[in-house]
Amino acid sequence: MVNIRSLDPSASPLDFYGSELRRLREEAGLSQQQLGDVVYCTGSLIGQIETAKKVPTRRFSEQLDAALMTGGLFTRMIGLVLKSQLPTWFQPYADMESRATYIYSFQSDVVYGLLQTPEYAREVLSARRDAEDLDNTVAARMERQRVLDRDNPPVIWVVMTEAVLRQEVGGRKVMRAQLAHLLRMQEREWVKIQILPFSAGAHAGMPGSFNILRFEDDPDVVYTEDFVQGHMTADPAAVKEGTLRYDHIQAAALSVEDSARLIARIMEERYGDQPESDGCTLA
Repeated sequence: MVNIRSLDPSASPLDFYGSELRRLREEAGLSQQQLGDVVYCTGSLIGQIETAKKVPTRRFSEQLDAALMTGGLFTRMIGLVLKSQLPTWFQPYADMESRATYIYSFQSDVVYGLLQTPEYAREVLSARRDAEDLDNTVAARMERQRVLDRDNPPVIWVVMTEAVLRQEVGGRKVMRAQLAHLLRMQEREWVKIQILPFSAGAHAGMPGSFNILRFEDDPDVVYTEDFVQGHMTADPAAVKEGTLRYDHIQAAALSVEDSARLIARIMEERYGDQPESDGCTLA
């Protein structure tokens, strides 16, 4: 049955996207099934997106623009739609992150979001989410990474503890792919990754992960998270303290070159191809 649920286009970016899809499809004289045939999906999926029950993908949006000759309308909208799938408390940070000139991050537990693979991100985000919501959240995280492919991307300098590399998230295959991705990202001129080794002992980052954002014309911002939500501040004292802590952490970390060698070594030794155990033990 054709889905004809009415929408309030002003309710959310997703509702606006759905209402525009319905309007332009009907103007083109196409049924949901006919449009689905053109963009290689089911008519039911078209109906779900038109009624804001399903979040579209970037590829789907590009196909719509080609099929309906919209001049890139849906491709321009999809960024807002995916950003709206981020937790409400996180959206202000995501907006600031997308405008930053420099991003400095210290991560004690997980790979920084802008450097995660989709598979690793899915594992990190999987706690307390149903499958459909998880798909949308992973897509939103991947959308954040588009900042890396801009003509003038931000400088991203990330320090991670060695524990991040050794904590097996999603199994050996996922971790091997994630560490290989970090090595590829290191090849980009604007991305630098350092590892804080276990041998560093007590360090300035022990209170937890944090990010510092710097802008061309706006004050610096420090961002931290707890298990409930994130906290962002431009208070000069907090920024000064965060910057000093980051400087100490960075000084204690391995060089960029030595960090790459450690990532490669752990990738091979811990997550490389290993024979499966036959379940037997030797006395």
